[in-house]
Amino acid sequence: MAEITMPMGRYLREHPTLKYFFFGGKGGVGKTVFAAAAAIGLARQGRRTLLVSTNPVHSLTSLFGQDMLGKHVAIEGVPNLWSYEIDTRQSIERSKQEIREKIRWFLKFADITTKADDFVESATMNPAFEESAMFENMIDLMFKNEYDVYVFDTAPTANARRLLGMSKVYALWVNKMLKSREEARTLRELLSFTKKKEADPLMTYLVSFRDRMEHARVLLTDPALTTFFFVTLPEALPIAVVTRFIQWFKDFGIPVGGVLVNMVIDPASVGPDTAEFVKTRVAMQQEHMKTIWREFDDSVRAIVPLFETEVRGVAMLQRLCDAIFAADGAKPTVESAGQPNQVRKRV
Repeated sequence: MAEITMPMGRYLREHPTLKYFFFGGKGGVGKTVFAAAAAIGLARQGRRTLLVSTNPVHSLTSLFGQDMLGKHVAIEGVPNLWSYEIDTRQSIERSKQEIREKIRWFLKFADITTKADDFVESATMNPAFEESAMFENMIDLMFKNEYDVYVFDTAPTANARRLLGMSKVYALWVNKMLKSREEARTLRELLSFTKKKEADPLMTYLVSFRDRMEHARVLLTDPALTTFFFVTLPEALPIAVVTRFIQWFKDFGIPVGGVLVNMVIDPASVGPDTAEFVKTRVAMQQEHMKTIWREFDDSVRAIVPLFETEVRGVAMLQRLCDAIFAADGAKPTVESAGQPNQVRKRV
C-alpha cells in the first residue's frame, strides 16, 4: 500500500471553485476515459457538467455509444452530464467564412481590389489553422458559461500545449498588429490635409480581438478556475512526456492539478503460478513507479489499477470514476521493487 498525499477527491474539495478541467498526456495513456470518468464524478456532485473533446481524433462517441459530433448530448444514465465532440471540419469552415468576411471588409475599407478568397486560401493552408479553429470553439464554450463545469479531453500533450498556449501567441500577434496600425494611422493623419479622424474598423476589430484573447488568458491561467491533469502509464515514454511538459505548463501559467497513473497491476495479485510475462511486467511497472514517486511525488492524485476489461460504456466509466475518486488515504499498488509489503510513509 502507498499513501497519496493529496488524493483526487480531497484535491477537489480543497479547490471548490475549479470550473475548467483539462486532461492530457501521451497518446494512448487513457486521457479520454479519465476525462470522462472525472466528468461523471463532477456530475455526481450535482454540477451541470459538459465533457468536451478538443482532440481532432474523437473517441467520446465510441466511448459512450452516443453520437455527439457537433452537438451537446445528455449522457444516458448519468444525470447532470452532457458531452460534445467539436466538429473539426465544421469549425474550420466557420473560421474560413469569418476570415473571408473580415478580409473582404478590410480590403473594401482599404480600397484594394484583390479577391478575398486568395488571402483566405493562403491563411487557411497554415498547419496551425485547425488548432486555431479548435481554440476559438473551445473558448466560445468557456465564454458562454452555460454549464457549472467543463471537462476537456485534449489531444496528445504537444498539441494540447500549442492549443492552450494560443491565447499568449494571439496576444503577441495582436499587439504587434495594433502597434503597426497605430503607426500607419498616425502617419496618414500627419500627411492628411484635414484634421478629421476617420473610423478605423481594423483597429476596432484588433482591440476587440485583443480583449477576447486577454479574457481567454485570464481564464486559462486562473488557478481558482482552471487545472490541467496529466495522465500517464507506469512506462518510460509516457513518464518522460509528463516530465518534459509539466514544467512548461507551469511556466506558461497554466495551473497543473497533478498526475494520474493508469493501468497499474497490483503486485499482490501475482503468485507463484502467475505467467512469467505478467511477473516481468509487474517488476517493470514497479521500477517505473519509483520514478513517478521521485519526479511527481506530491502531485500524484490517483493510481488506477489495470481492469480485467477495457473501459467503455457508462458502467465501466463509473467504476473508473470510483477508482479515481477513491476515499482519501491508501491506494493499492506501488511497493518498491524488491521490497515487498513495504509501506511508503508520507508526511
